[in-house]
Amino acid sequence: MASHDSVLPRVRDVAPGDFDAIARIYSHYVENALATFEEIAPSADDMRARHAAIAAAGLPYLVAEMDGKLAGYAYASTYRPRSAYRHTIEDSVYVADGFNGRGIGLALLATLIERCERGPWRQMIAVIGNSGNAGSIALHARLGFEHVGVLRDVGFKHGRWVDAVLMQRALNTDSDVAA
Repeated sequence: MASHDSVLPRVRDVAPGDFDAIARIYSHYVENALATFEEIAPSADDMRARHAAIAAAGLPYLVAEMDGKLAGYAYASTYRPRSAYRHTIEDSVYVADGFNGRGIGLALLATLIERCERGPWRQMIAVIGNSGNAGSIALHARLGFEHVGVLRDVGFKHGRWVDAVLMQRALNTDSDVAA
Protein backbone atom coordinates (compact mmCIF):
# COMPACT_ATOMS: atom_id res chain seq x y z
CA MET A 1 0.00 0.00 0.00
CA ALA A 2 1.28 3.46 -0.91
CA SER A 3 2.19 5.94 1.79
CA HIS A 4 0.38 9.25 2.14
CA ASP A 5 3.45 10.99 0.69
CA SER A 6 3.02 9.29 -2.70
CA VAL A 7 -0.62 10.29 -3.11
CA LEU A 8 -1.18 13.54 -4.97
CA PRO A 9 -4.19 15.72 -4.27
CA ARG A 10 -6.81 16.10 -6.98
CA VAL A 11 -7.43 19.78 -7.71
CA ARG A 12 -10.74 20.78 -9.29
CA ASP A 13 -13.13 23.70 -9.54
CA VAL A 14 -15.31 24.27 -6.49
CA ALA A 15 -18.77 22.68 -6.58
CA PRO A 16 -21.97 23.81 -4.83
CA GLY A 17 -21.73 20.99 -2.27
CA ASP A 18 -18.22 21.99 -1.11
CA PHE A 19 -19.07 25.00 1.01
CA ASP A 20 -19.82 23.20 4.29
CA ALA A 21 -16.33 21.67 4.18
CA ILE A 22 -14.78 24.98 3.09
CA ALA A 23 -16.43 26.75 6.02
CA ARG A 24 -15.08 24.08 8.41
CA ILE A 25 -11.55 24.40 7.02
CA TYR A 26 -11.60 28.18 7.24
CA SER A 27 -13.17 28.25 10.72
CA HIS A 28 -10.12 26.36 12.04
CA TYR A 29 -7.90 29.25 10.89
CA VAL A 30 -10.28 31.92 12.15
CA GLU A 31 -10.57 30.34 15.59
CA ASN A 32 -7.05 28.94 16.12
CA ALA A 33 -4.50 30.71 13.93
CA LEU A 34 -3.17 34.05 12.77
CA ALA A 35 -3.23 33.30 9.02
CA THR A 36 -6.45 35.28 8.65
CA PHE A 37 -7.37 38.44 10.49
CA GLU A 38 -11.02 37.44 10.54
CA GLU A 39 -12.20 36.79 14.12
CA ILE A 40 -15.69 35.34 13.64
CA ALA A 41 -15.94 32.26 11.46
CA PRO A 42 -18.28 32.78 8.50
CA SER A 43 -21.02 30.26 7.74
CA ALA A 44 -21.20 28.07 4.66
CA ASP A 45 -23.77 30.53 3.27
CA ASP A 46 -21.31 33.39 3.83
CA MET A 47 -18.67 31.41 1.95
CA ARG A 48 -21.13 30.79 -0.90
CA ALA A 49 -21.76 34.54 -1.15
CA ARG A 50 -18.02 35.25 -1.19
CA HIS A 51 -17.61 32.67 -3.94
CA ALA A 52 -20.36 34.34 -5.98
CA ALA A 53 -18.40 37.62 -5.98
CA ILE A 54 -15.22 35.81 -7.04
CA ALA A 55 -17.04 33.93 -9.80
CA ALA A 56 -18.68 37.17 -10.99
CA ALA A 57 -15.19 38.65 -11.42
CA GLY A 58 -14.20 35.64 -13.56
CA LEU A 59 -11.61 34.47 -11.05
CA PRO A 60 -10.83 30.83 -10.20
CA TYR A 61 -11.90 29.10 -6.98
CA LEU A 62 -10.41 25.64 -6.51
CA VAL A 63 -10.56 22.76 -4.05
CA ALA A 64 -8.23 19.84 -3.44
CA GLU A 65 -9.38 16.35 -2.52
CA MET A 66 -7.22 13.75 -0.81
CA ASP A 67 -8.11 10.51 0.92
CA GLY A 68 -11.74 11.04 -0.15
CA LYS A 69 -12.00 14.36 1.70
CA LEU A 70 -11.90 18.00 0.80
CA ALA A 71 -8.39 18.80 1.99
CA GLY A 72 -8.02 22.44 1.05
CA TYR A 73 -9.14 25.30 -1.13
CA ALA A 74 -7.68 28.30 -2.91
CA TYR A 75 -9.01 31.24 -4.84
CA ALA A 76 -7.99 34.50 -6.42
CA SER A 77 -9.83 37.71 -5.65
CA THR A 78 -9.57 41.32 -6.67
CA TYR A 79 -6.72 43.01 -4.83
CA ARG A 80 -8.38 46.41 -4.42
CA PRO A 81 -11.68 47.82 -5.73
CA ARG A 82 -10.31 50.88 -7.55
CA SER A 83 -10.18 50.42 -11.33
CA ALA A 84 -6.43 50.95 -11.74
CA TYR A 85 -5.89 47.74 -9.73
CA ARG A 86 -7.95 45.65 -12.17
CA HIS A 87 -4.90 43.69 -13.38
CA THR A 88 -3.75 42.80 -9.85
CA ILE A 89 -5.25 39.93 -7.87
CA GLU A 90 -4.71 38.40 -4.45
CA ASP A 91 -4.44 34.71 -3.70
CA SER A 92 -5.80 32.80 -0.70
CA VAL A 93 -4.86 29.21 0.15
CA TYR A 94 -6.13 27.15 3.09
CA VAL A 95 -5.28 23.52 3.87
CA ALA A 96 -7.49 21.44 6.16
CA ASP A 97 -6.14 20.77 9.63
CA GLY A 98 -4.34 17.43 9.57
CA PHE A 99 -3.46 17.64 5.87
CA ASN A 100 -0.48 20.00 6.14
CA GLY A 101 2.83 18.92 4.63
CA ARG A 102 1.26 16.66 2.00
CA GLY A 103 1.57 18.90 -1.05
CA ILE A 104 -1.98 20.23 -0.97
CA GLY A 105 -1.06 23.91 -0.70
CA LEU A 106 1.52 23.49 -3.47
CA ALA A 107 -0.95 21.76 -5.80
CA LEU A 108 -3.62 24.38 -5.12
CA LEU A 109 -1.42 27.44 -5.52
CA ALA A 110 0.39 26.09 -8.61
CA THR A 111 -2.96 25.39 -10.28
CA LEU A 112 -4.34 28.77 -9.23
CA ILE A 113 -1.32 30.56 -10.72
CA GLU A 114 -1.60 28.59 -13.95
CA ARG A 115 -5.31 29.43 -14.24
CA CYS A 116 -4.73 33.11 -13.51
CA GLU A 117 -1.97 33.31 -16.12
CA ARG A 118 -4.62 32.49 -18.73
CA GLY A 119 -6.52 35.65 -17.80
CA PRO A 120 -5.83 39.37 -18.11
CA TRP A 121 -4.08 39.69 -14.73
CA ARG A 122 -0.49 40.88 -14.47
CA GLN A 123 0.40 40.58 -10.77
CA MET A 124 -0.62 38.28 -7.92
CA ILE A 125 -0.26 39.49 -4.34
CA ALA A 126 -0.09 37.33 -1.23
CA VAL A 127 -1.06 39.02 2.02
CA ILE A 128 0.10 36.47 4.58
CA GLY A 129 -1.16 36.83 8.11
CA ASN A 130 1.59 36.52 10.71
CA SER A 131 5.26 37.00 9.85
CA GLY A 132 5.84 33.71 11.68
CA ASN A 133 3.75 31.80 9.11
CA ALA A 134 6.83 30.04 7.70
CA GLY A 135 4.82 27.43 5.77
CA SER A 136 2.85 29.94 3.73
CA ILE A 137 5.87 32.18 3.17
CA ALA A 138 7.94 29.20 1.93
CA LEU A 139 5.10 27.95 -0.29
CA HIS A 140 4.77 31.32 -1.98
CA ALA A 141 8.55 31.71 -2.39
CA ARG A 142 8.75 28.23 -3.95
CA LEU A 143 6.26 29.33 -6.61
CA GLY A 144 8.06 32.51 -7.55
CA PHE A 145 6.66 35.09 -5.14
CA GLU A 146 9.11 37.70 -3.88
CA HIS A 147 8.99 39.23 -0.42
CA VAL A 148 8.06 42.90 -0.90
CA GLY A 149 7.32 44.03 2.62
CA VAL A 150 5.88 43.58 6.06
CA LEU A 151 3.08 45.62 7.55
CA ARG A 152 3.99 45.58 11.23
CA ASP A 153 1.35 45.15 13.95
CA VAL A 154 -1.61 45.82 11.63
CA GLY A 155 -3.87 43.20 13.20
CA PHE A 156 -4.79 42.34 16.77
CA LYS A 157 -5.95 38.76 17.24
CA HIS A 158 -5.79 36.18 20.03
CA GLY A 159 -4.44 38.82 22.40
CA ARG A 160 -1.45 39.86 20.32
CA TRP A 161 -0.38 42.22 17.56
CA VAL A 162 0.11 40.52 14.21
CA ASP A 163 2.08 41.46 11.09
CA ALA A 164 1.05 40.94 7.48
CA VAL A 165 3.73 39.77 5.06
CA LEU A 166 3.40 41.01 1.48
CA MET A 167 4.67 38.85 -1.37
CA GLN A 168 4.22 39.43 -5.09
CA ARG A 169 4.51 37.36 -8.27
CA ALA A 170 4.31 38.46 -11.89
CA LEU A 171 1.73 36.65 -14.02
CA ASN A 172 1.35 37.87 -17.60
CA THR A 173 4.26 40.16 -18.42
CA ASP A 174 4.58 39.37 -22.14
CA SER A 175 2.62 42.47 -23.08
CA ASP A 176 2.62 46.00 -21.81
CA VAL A 177 -0.82 46.53 -23.30
CA ALA A 178 -3.57 46.70 -20.68
CA ALA A 179 -7.30 46.66 -21.25
